[in-house]
Amino acid sequence: MNTTLWIVQILLPLFFLVAGVTKVGQSQVKLEKSLPWTADTSLRMVCFIGTVEILGALGLVLPAATGIAPILAPLAAVGLAVVMLGAIATHARRREQQAIVVDVVLLARAAVVAWGRFGSYAF
Repeated sequence: MNTTLWIVQILLPLFFLVAGVTKVGQSQVKLEKSLPWTADTSLRMVCFIGTVEILGALGLVLPAATGIAPILAPLAAVGLAVVMLGAIATHARRREQQAIVVDVVLLARAAVVAWGRFGSYAF
């Protein structure tokens, strides 16, 4: 199970890192083309969400890999799960069913990491 958690704990941040960098690094016009929900959201909020995703991605891997404050890894997983709850609510309000499926999968993976790292497979 520890190996499975590590695999999820490495693959999950890759998604959030790419998503966060995309949100932080692109203009509002480019974002609206690839992420339609950004049309209803201020650029500041989109950048904030992207920054949270980047920090969460780093928090999933770095504390555990370095051994410095490893409790931050499951806390980062909980934080990303909360972000995904917000994403699910946003996509539900906009009736974007395909996006909800992706959000639920990411939420489940973050929850598994949090459960495992707070539980029997803590660092």
